Amino acid sequence: MLTSVDPDVIRALGDPLRLRIVALLAHETLCTTHLVEETGAKQANLSNHMKVLREAGLVETEPCGRFTYYKLKADVLAGLSEQFAELADSARTAAENKRACP
Repeated sequence: MLTSVDPDVIRALGDPLRLRIVALLAHETLCTTHLVEETGAKQANLSNHMKVLREAGLVETEPCGRFTYYKLKADVLAGLSEQFAELADSARTAAENKRACP
């Protein structure tokens, strides 16, 4: 059921730039420099968005020398997808479960 979804995950995905970052990371592991180039965001702004994504559990970091690489946690997105699929299934039958007014 959707109530078990972490609201931080939903909030993190609700920002257009963070959603773009997630889409980019779905294709490859990228460092901060790559993400700045791909999104056009300033490095400080991007770092703040990456912090939100990390705290929400959507990405993990991988240090590599003086660079930090970011990798998407596919299992978190898969779990979210399953929860929304269950919600959609429930919604399909909701019309049959009409509560009477008092």
